[in-house]
Amino acid sequence: MFGNTRKARVGAFAALAVSVALVATGCAETGDDSGSGDAGSGDANYAITFLPKNLGNAYFDTSDAGGADAIKEFGGTYAEVGPAESGPDAQVSFINTLTQQGVGGIVVSANDPQAICDALNEARDAGTKVVTFDSDTNPECRDLFINQATAEGIAKVEVDLIAEQIGGAGKIAILSSTPNATNQNAWIEIMKTYLASDYPDIELVDTVYGTDDDQASFDKTAALLQTNPDLKGIISPTTVGITAAARYLSTSEFKGKIALTGLGTPNQMRDYVTDGTVTAFALWNPADLGYLAAYAAKALIDGDITGAEGDTFDGGKLGSFTVGENGSVLLGDPFTFDKGNIGDFDF
Repeated sequence: MFGNTRKARVGAFAALAVSVALVATGCAETGDDSGSGDAGSGDANYAITFLPKNLGNAYFDTSDAGGADAIKEFGGTYAEVGPAESGPDAQVSFINTLTQQGVGGIVVSANDPQAICDALNEARDAGTKVVTFDSDTNPECRDLFINQATAEGIAKVEVDLIAEQIGGAGKIAILSSTPNATNQNAWIEIMKTYLASDYPDIELVDTVYGTDDDQASFDKTAALLQTNPDLKGIISPTTVGITAAARYLSTSEFKGKIALTGLGTPNQMRDYVTDGTVTAFALWNPADLGYLAAYAAKALIDGDITGAEGDTFDGGKLGSFTVGENGSVLLGDPFTFDKGNIGDFDF
């Protein structure tokens, strides 16, 4: 969780390098990688499987590594499964398989708020605890949601960053992930409201979707600039999208002319910040997000919490957390990366 000082933030992020190195592929460090059966001490079933939106995504590689680190700490069994590409129902078959395997917990970033609900509730009926993180389902489909930051905080920091970079006026566009992504859609709606109230001279002219695919996001960026030759900036609230957009801008005539911000990881974005393609972007600590989600699953499995508002549980090295409204737990505030601090981080 982000601390109150820059020193605390740097320490939390720097520790991630060690965490990722230790977990590497995850399963080998935490015992049996089958994802089934009992694990851990006593009768608790600490077989916990992470199910990201899609595999091969650097953001989820980092968040799931944080989960593996936590599971190793409390003696459980870590596994990761998922689709190769994002899609509304792409995760359903994996959930069904995990239910059949009898895992103790599923930690999932939902591609769609409703499409996986039936499968998740079947898992819960079979005794599996369900924690969503990063992107939520409808609340009735899970036990707990680990929220990386408030939707308002995320939307505000992205709009403020683009406004600062384009001088508070001009046309902008949004490059998002999938049309059904719960978190991105919530952020975008708040961005629209915030733009209208605080930045009336900024016009949002288009929202496009790169489906969290690098090449598709690259192509969407090119198309945006061809369609809107007077565009001044792009917000991409997805790590895949912002990296692809930066890659396009970095070798185009628009480098230094079109502002780009959004949510990215330092290792993906470092070169683009260093060479001037991107001025600043934001994110939370994805490893801490996965770490906290794993400890939340443990607390549910142990029966320490049910997901009711006011429940408290131990988040390991991150401290104690309290469940809020609608079974939601807040990790912390977004953090802004720029040329002055990006060298302090390695993830």
